[in-house]
Amino acid sequence: MAISAPEIPDATDHCTTLEVAKLLGMAVRSVQLMVDRGELQAWKTPGGHRRISRASVQQWLQGNKAAPAVPHTRRASDARPGEDSAAPKKPLLLLIEDSTHFQNLIQLIVQQQFPELALQVADDGIAGLALYGQLQPDILIVDILLPGLDGATLITTLRSHPQFARSELIVVTSLDESQRAPYAFALQGVAVIHKPRLVAELPAALQACLETLRRG
Repeated sequence: MAISAPEIPDATDHCTTLEVAKLLGMAVRSVQLMVDRGELQAWKTPGGHRRISRASVQQWLQGNKAAPAVPHTRRASDARPGEDSAAPKKPLLLLIEDSTHFQNLIQLIVQQQFPELALQVADDGIAGLALYGQLQPDILIVDILLPGLDGATLITTLRSHPQFARSELIVVTSLDESQRAPYAFALQGVAVIHKPRLVAELPAALQACLETLRRG
């Protein structure tokens, strides 16, 4: 089923960085990085304030098929009274991603195609690092560009912990191959999915992770 992008009220031909961040469900820094990468068209006012083309925001939304919000998966601490704690444990997937849009899109894919997975979400690198230590997930999906602690540094930090060897890793990024060179130290041998190809490629990557986990 096709997912239509939300329309942006056409009061002016431009938006502020904060307005775009709220619209896309991202951190302001993530929007600034999108501008720096040329994904959004922008200019600065004489006072030095960034203004972003409304048309380029709408084009980005349409190109990325903005998904409707879906609720976060219930956390283990939210278990209801009477639930069987001895029930078979689901494989745990931890997603570390600051974009609400891509959080929702990945959650939608998991809910529809991988109901056997339990999903947890962290909004930034520091929270993700702490949650990894708490949960020790079976599968980890990390965005490269994260506020607080970038994904490449997070991955490098986790590799120093023995339990990380038991986790399957997938990296997602809006950076194309030519822009990933600064992060190559962390991406060696890792499955990397370009965000425009997320819907097409993530299911196969998750299936491969599950098969590896089953082989144990």
